[in-house]
Amino acid sequence: MSSPERLTVGFDLDMTLIDSRPGIGATYRAVAAHTGVYIDVDAVVSRLGPPLVHEMTNWFPPDRIDEAVDLYRSFYPGHAIEPTLPLPGAAEALAAVHAAGGRVIVVTAKRAELARLHLEHLALAADVLVGDAWADGKAAALREYGASVYVGDHTADMAAARSADTVGVGVLTGPCDDDALRAAGAATVLPDLRGFPAWWSAVGISVGRLGATG
Repeated sequence: MSSPERLTVGFDLDMTLIDSRPGIGATYRAVAAHTGVYIDVDAVVSRLGPPLVHEMTNWFPPDRIDEAVDLYRSFYPGHAIEPTLPLPGAAEALAAVHAAGGRVIVVTAKRAELARLHLEHLALAADVLVGDAWADGKAAALREYGASVYVGDHTADMAAARSADTVGVGVLTGPCDDDALRAAGAATVLPDLRGFPAWWSAVGISVGRLGATG
């Protein structure tokens, strides 16, 4: 159940909290090997963010998209979890929110059951996980849980934050640069999550409390 009155900070998952490129790349290679369909894995991992089905449309005809998506998800636990590492500062960023009495919500386009495998494997402490969320879906989750801040690497994350009237914090660990993130609505942009605790201490806690109290 949501608690909009509680200080809440949202985080994207892929390329914000975790570097999932090696695992996602391995999973796509397994799909390509199984189906015989060419997939430019380097291109795929350079643009992570949108839902899986969006990427599959680049490689498979419409009548094979569902098959490819199901195959990818079946391969994912065995190929993608072990190679994935936390991005610098990820655990410390979550700890900073918790130290201030806040709640961490991870909002991701990835299926929740797959995202949870990453969080558990890397001991990243999230209080709430919302999967299968993209664009308006992310904005809806941020509104539902009363998030005052949303941290992400993609312009779509910043657009979702803006739509939800949430402060967007961009990180440069994904495919989007500083200018693009700010143009999409980021209030601030950090090189990576190592800068989050200082920002949170100086600015974010006040922003969060303002949002939490209306």
